[in-house]
Amino acid sequence: MEVYLDHAATTKVLDSVKEQMVQVMTEDYGNPSSKHRKGVQGEHYVKEARSVIAKTLRVQEKEILFTSGGTESNNMALIGAAMANRRAGNHIITTRIEHPSVHQPLAYLESQGFQVTYLDVDANGHISLEELSSAICPETILVSVMYVNNEIGAVEPIEAIGRLVKEKKSSVIFHTDAIQAYGKYEIRPKKQGIDLLSVSGHKIYGPKGVGFLYINEKVKVKPLIYGGGQQKGMRSGTENVPGIAGLGVAAKEMEAGFAERIKRMVELKDYFIDCLEEISGVTINSQKGLEGAPQIISASFQGVRSEVLLHGLEDKQIYVSSGSACSSNHPALSGTLKAIGVKKELLDATLRFSLGIDTTREQLDYTIQMLKELLPVLRRYQRG
Repeated sequence: MEVYLDHAATTKVLDSVKEQMVQVMTEDYGNPSSKHRKGVQGEHYVKEARSVIAKTLRVQEKEILFTSGGTESNNMALIGAAMANRRAGNHIITTRIEHPSVHQPLAYLESQGFQVTYLDVDANGHISLEELSSAICPETILVSVMYVNNEIGAVEPIEAIGRLVKEKKSSVIFHTDAIQAYGKYEIRPKKQGIDLLSVSGHKIYGPKGVGFLYINEKVKVKPLIYGGGQQKGMRSGTENVPGIAGLGVAAKEMEAGFAERIKRMVELKDYFIDCLEEISGVTINSQKGLEGAPQIISASFQGVRSEVLLHGLEDKQIYVSSGSACSSNHPALSGTLKAIGVKKELLDATLRFSLGIDTTREQLDYTIQMLKELLPVLRRYQRG
């Protein structure tokens, strides 16, 4: 039995997405900037995807900017907004558990003279609203807090954060990395006080290499890429029409049957956590029910290195992650796990299991069975 439990890293494209992309790549392949019929066809796909995505968020079509994915969306949101609003201040607030595609742009901004405050989190990965409130000062121009943490599935109180930020200082821009949240939550930027929101296509059964950034029409953001003036000069370069078209189809599919799909995923997550807790020496780092993301389970396994257990499961055709896949080629102990207080000996003994729309209880039972077989053997080997 093959069991893929790494959906937080990437997902398989839906058949409907693949069919749309093949159509665009082989039949309707015109450059959307061209004036002839083929170009108009290409432009139609971009407009249609923008319309679909805007409707899922209840925002305006002109507020959707297509990018190459989540990393670019985060870079543009942070660097673009900071540089465009530098005259208003130089202070930014974020958390200690953000993805590297947030932390690294902020490190760059620090090298450019910006001041960054990093908020602590509790054992469940949640920030303190009181600490956030105290951190906002006259120089603050930007707050960036991820919607769902990619390693442990912690869900931040986004609407409460948006409300607090606007009440404390209305001009502050609020960005959220929603890469693990879009398609899993009903996101309404206007209602939640979100000014900038990052999304990646390949986390929602769309293609890799495409994503979008929601930019509130009132927010100033400087472009990072200059050239032909596409997307109203905000991101020059010929649009990735097949990817954008596929992303639009994926967004539409994710909204269809949303409530039923999420309910089923939460039930599977809770079932899996209950089964893991029955195994000796296992610590769960994620919350059950709707307190945590429906798709992410982080578990630490006493007495065995995560990479060893990962490959042991791989030999049984079970595919999981030992951290953020986007930075997995650069092994390091997780800043997120450190921030939530995971014991030192468990930092390198933690795996992430992430569920998908086609995950079954039988697959989870098989995974539990293999863990029960592997752990005693690997623990003896490691002690030896």
